[in-house]
Amino acid sequence: MTAASAHFDEGQGALIASGDWHAESASALPRLSGKSVRILDGAGVTQLDTNGAWLLLTAARPRPDDPLPELRAFQPHHLAMLQLVARHAATTIAQPAPRREGVFELTGQGTAAIWGHLVGLLDFIGRLSVELLTLAGRPERWRWREFSAQVRDIFVGAIPIVVGMLFLLGVVFAYLLGDQAQQYGANIFVVDGILLAVLREISPVIVAVLVAGRTGAAITAQIGTMKVTEEIDAITTLGLSPLAVLVIPRMLALLLAMPLLVFIGDIAGIAGGMLVAQEQLDISYHMFLDRMVDVLLLKTLLVGVGKAPVFALSIALIACRMGLSVTRDARSVGAHTTSTVVQSLVAIIILNAIFAVSFVRLGI
Repeated sequence: MTAASAHFDEGQGALIASGDWHAESASALPRLSGKSVRILDGAGVTQLDTNGAWLLLTAARPRPDDPLPELRAFQPHHLAMLQLVARHAATTIAQPAPRREGVFELTGQGTAAIWGHLVGLLDFIGRLSVELLTLAGRPERWRWREFSAQVRDIFVGAIPIVVGMLFLLGVVFAYLLGDQAQQYGANIFVVDGILLAVLREISPVIVAVLVAGRTGAAITAQIGTMKVTEEIDAITTLGLSPLAVLVIPRMLALLLAMPLLVFIGDIAGIAGGMLVAQEQLDISYHMFLDRMVDVLLLKTLLVGVGKAPVFALSIALIACRMGLSVTRDARSVGAHTTSTVVQSLVAIIILNAIFAVSFVRLGI
């Protein structure tokens, strides 16, 4: 191995290199500040890799947009290496400093992104409606096995986390409410507060959030991965509709599972409240149940359970659409999965606010 060396001939304006040129040869380059290199002479170069070629070209041509010097006396394969590196040198230019975006620009970009999501969602709803109308008269084309598998995954798999979360929330809410009620001797009214809060608000919203994070993200990841691996293309090639095979079974499974999960969450939340009422407020289980029978209205239960299908439909539409929007790379799968969770949570909050205002106006 011959050590790399180089010197500058001012008379010819030539940079003359010799020896083996590789990544560690940078120290062999002479200082060329303010000097113009017209010729790059490689008669003495014995070995050259892409790193060495880049070092020589950078020394002879500091900026990739400068004219290429005359390449003299290089071996043919070394000359080909230099020409290849010269063609792609533009990609080594440092990226410009990031431009600071103003408030109005960021607002415009956010508005455009939201508008794009809304338009895409409306387009997806339209195509899905057409597919449902097509399947309405042909029950033999419904994917019943896929539907039952999704019900098992969405409903059965979510029961433990729903029960645990709502039980703990019932405990916390009853404890905080009871702590205030004890100051006024209104312990028994804690039962009213627990029933109203758990059945109307806490259970449907918390279950929807849990399903959005657990099932919504899973649906997007599953469909997105199928798109990356071209399984959706295979479904289309077989003459089947991806909406009928993948979207509709998941949507129907969510519509069935969500009200059931909300009802189970209601029971768990009330059980947590009963436990605290017994231990902290001296309200026995018998007294709690008697008070619940007296004050519980059917509409209170139906309001909470009735929210569930709307939440389920919004989660299913967002999750399936984002899954089908994935491009063919793993990074897109992660980004769309995150977007599904964020969009679903925002949709749940907005829909719940609309429900709250509407029910107050209607006196429900």
